[in-house]
This record gives sequence, structure tokens and C-alpha cells, in this order.
Amino acid sequence: MSPKDVEKMKLAIIGAGAWGTALATSFAARHEVALYCREPEVAEDLRACRENRKYLPGCRLPEAVRIETEFARAVRGADLALVATPLAGLRGAARALREHAETTPLLWACKGIEARSGLLPHQIAEQELSAGVPCAALTGPSFAAEVARGLPTAVTIASSRLEFAEQVCAQLHQPKFRLYANDDVIGAEVGGAVKNVMAIAAGIAEGMGFGLNARAALMTRGLAEMARLGLALGGKRDTFLGLAGMGDLILTCTGDLSRNRSVGLALAQGKPLEKILQELGHVAEGVSTTREAARLAFQYSVDMPITQAMDGILFHGISAEDAVSVLLTREPTKE
Repeated sequence: MSPKDVEKMKLAIIGAGAWGTALATSFAARHEVALYCREPEVAEDLRACRENRKYLPGCRLPEAVRIETEFARAVRGADLALVATPLAGLRGAARALREHAETTPLLWACKGIEARSGLLPHQIAEQELSAGVPCAALTGPSFAAEVARGLPTAVTIASSRLEFAEQVCAQLHQPKFRLYANDDVIGAEVGGAVKNVMAIAAGIAEGMGFGLNARAALMTRGLAEMARLGLALGGKRDTFLGLAGMGDLILTCTGDLSRNRSVGLALAQGKPLEKILQELGHVAEGVSTTREAARLAFQYSVDMPITQAMDGILFHGISAEDAVSVLLTREPTKE
């Protein structure tokens, strides 16, 4: 299907942070977009300046994007809803969608593992949406600022219903925002979640001056951890060699725009985690995901030494130096 053959849709994007604003900017070129913003001051600024100065400064929001502060108005008549909040907001958004637009298909662009429940995003959606509502994850290597600027990006639409994923790809695919369908939603979500843990580790390694050899080794072994957990949960190995696995891992561990890598860099400087998160100003999903990934690794008897080391640093008072020492003194095994 060529771009000119795509029927114009009504999209409701839930969440006016950096990612929601970037997606609204990208999709407004071809579709009718409503952007739901729960912060009145941000909404007012968006309407007045057509710029999200709090979360995505320097990127102009198209005039065609409609800013809404009432959820019901934002999703009314939508052909597709897209949740672009942090993972902690997915459950509430899905619940509200069921109340106000019960049959509207749903995408989510959040990544992680839900705190305390240990659930992946699709499991949260299954609990909150009406039975039979089509849904999928939008995931892969993508920084919001680059998407908003129209720089080339490729991501995955993952759903247990491959036909729905292919339909969404056909509708939203653009020359510079390329979408690829995948039926392995578990693998895609595990990749999107655990790569943030590895990015924190990569930041620590870089901050401690370990060099590029160490980063390459960490990313490679981190990919193995991601795949082991994904397979234990029911994912497919090939997914971890694609955009939602290796692609997202490479970007998040090496890119200067990576929030989770920034957390690792600050930890290597000896800053307290609470202060780091306060100064960051955005959610770093890898922090809470680390704890949940470590719990899942224990529950499913999956060997995840890097994840366990990050859990020790973030939540159990272990210094970065001691955690690295444990990793470096592990007995050698077969790759």
C-alpha cells in the first residue's frame, strides 16, 4: 500500500511528554491527531507556542494537532488510540479507554515491566481492555527528538494478532518513520524493557572509564540476557536480533539522548539515585524495570548477572566498583 492509498485516520495520542509530542508531530502529516495532555500548563503552552518547552524544546508541533485536556474528548471518534505515557500510566489509560471508547484499538509506546506486578505492557492491556479489542506495542530504537525532527527511524509494531500489526504498519508507515510488523509481542516487550537495564550498566562502565571493548562485551552479553529471559517468558529468539532487541539495545547503550545511560553515567560519579532522578526531569524506565527483571530472572531460573548487578547497585547498596568486581571474577563459561 502506497502512502497516497492510506485512508486518513483519527488518532488519539495519550500523553504529551516528549514521545507523545514527537509521535503527534510525525503522524499529523497524514492523519488527524488529537494529543491528550493532563498537565494544564503544558497544554496551554502547546496551544500558545506550538512547542512543548517542558518535555521536547526546539521541536515545532504542527498547527493541525488538536490539544485536549479532557480524555473523553481526545478519544471520541478515534480510529486508533496510542498511549505514549511512561509505563506507570498505561493501566489507567487503558481503563479510561474502556470507559470512554470501549472498542477503539490501542497501541502503546511505553516500555518496561510494571512495578510490583511484574507484568509486561500487553498483560496490563489484557487486564484493562474489553475482550477482543485489537492492541499492539510500538517499540524499537527511537529517540523522541529525532522522530520529531523527521530523521529516519525504524520501529516494530508487535501484536499477537499479526494481521492487526500489519494493518497498523500499512496505515502509519512513512518513508522516514518505517514500521515493521511482528507477532512476538512478548519478545518485543522484553527487549524494550531489559535494554534499559543494560543502558544503565553501559553508562556505569563508560563513567568508570572501561573503554569501548568493555561496552561491546557488555552489550553482547546483555543481549544474551535479554534473549534468555524473553525465551523463558515465551518469546522468540529471532526477535532479539531485530529492531526491538539488538536495535534498541545499541541505540540506548550508545546514544547521548538515552536517559538510562545518563543514569549510569551519574551513578559512576557517585551521585545518589534519588538526586539523579530528580535532576533528570524525565522517567528512566530502566530503574524500576531492573528490580522487576531481577525478580523474573529468579522466578524463572534465568541467569542474568548484569541485571542482578544493576539491581544490587540501585536497590541494595552495593557500590558500582564491587558490582563490577563480581562480574569480572565470574567463572568463565561457554558462550
